[in-house]
Amino acid sequence: MRSDPFANWSKRLAARGGVPSQRAITYGLIFLGAGLLIYLLFARASMAGQMTTFVLNPSGGAPVLQVPDLTFPTAPALYGAVLLCAFLGGWQLARGFRRLNLVLGFVAVLFVLAFLAWAARDKSLNFTGLLNSALLRSVPIALAALSGVLCERCAVVNIGIEGMMLTGAFFASLTGSLASRVWGWPTWASLSFGLLGALVVGALLGLLLAVLAVRFKVNQIIAGTAINILAVGVTSFLSARILADVQFQYLNNPGMFPRAPIPLLSGIPLIGPVFFDQNLLVYVLFVLLIVVHVMLFYTRWGLRTRAVGEHPRAADTLGINVFKNRYINVMLGGMVAGLGGAFLILGSVGRFDELMTAGKGFIGLAAMIFGKWTPFGAFGAALIFGFADALQTKLAILQTPIPSQILGMAPYLVTIIVLAGVVGEAIPPAADGQPYEKQ
Repeated sequence: MRSDPFANWSKRLAARGGVPSQRAITYGLIFLGAGLLIYLLFARASMAGQMTTFVLNPSGGAPVLQVPDLTFPTAPALYGAVLLCAFLGGWQLARGFRRLNLVLGFVAVLFVLAFLAWAARDKSLNFTGLLNSALLRSVPIALAALSGVLCERCAVVNIGIEGMMLTGAFFASLTGSLASRVWGWPTWASLSFGLLGALVVGALLGLLLAVLAVRFKVNQIIAGTAINILAVGVTSFLSARILADVQFQYLNNPGMFPRAPIPLLSGIPLIGPVFFDQNLLVYVLFVLLIVVHVMLFYTRWGLRTRAVGEHPRAADTLGINVFKNRYINVMLGGMVAGLGGAFLILGSVGRFDELMTAGKGFIGLAAMIFGKWTPFGAFGAALIFGFADALQTKLAILQTPIPSQILGMAPYLVTIIVLAGVVGEAIPPAADGQPYEKQ
């Protein structure tokens, strides 16, 4: 029998790219589609002579080595992006890339840059400010994702991250305000006390989830949903009864951690103002990422945690206390979620509002899945979501002809696209969500 030339071609393409044949072809079509969209939506709408300016110097903060702004003709840059996407798509369909996800990320960045070039035509866009806003908006999402990593690596699904963040935000505001406005503590002490309040309440809610999921073997999705409902009810009631009262408004004013630029590093153009001129809680996130990564993959505790998440019965036979491990990890995850809530108060907004987390806990779970249950992968995914969130504000300032409702949907649209599996199959720990029965 004669072989099917299409089947042979797809098999060769898959062999070169290291991915299933259908997905390898899909990626090629995605690259071509990105080029087509850039042409139809942006390139055709740009006229000759239009210029785009990306401002690369921050508008404030620590002194930074000044660099010239990036100014370029809009239309030629957009048509160049179209040709580059078409080339990448054609190469993928003809020969295939071995680092396919890397190419996909490059095409995504290229599409976003093309969109920004079109939006800022005959105007200027502070690119450094956009990146700084994206990082700040990604911090609570990254902390939520890190909380999910700690919990799911030991096979406990934590749907209650949203509620833990919301409760942590409330108690960070309340305890911090009590310390500063009632007891008269110094600023650093009152902020630290507010942070401690968020960590404690996060640990308690983590303990509640662990008791329900580990001790009583309640369905983990239902247990997490119950915690979310409890958090919304309690914080809304207390906020309406205490913080919303004119006589007690001073209990919703804890202050914020100031910026703490790192000498020398904060002066690096573009990178310095974004990563090294932030408040204390942003630096805490960076330290947590390193610590959790090292502990998960290079320590005995991490080996036991991953063993409990993958094969708890085998771990039990080797003498690992499965229940104790899950209790510890879920409480740690609750503390990290509480830290995410504290950031919203002490590092971003400065006061508590009802339902202020606005789904960031659930977006953090999507970032965790996107990041393949790894700390740095989750952080990278959180940056994408934070960028989508920051983009809507910048585009509103540029007065782009896009409805504000569409701009507000951007972070959630990115979440749907990620969860649809565009970036490839995400495989959770084998025992994720399964209660363990000791025999």
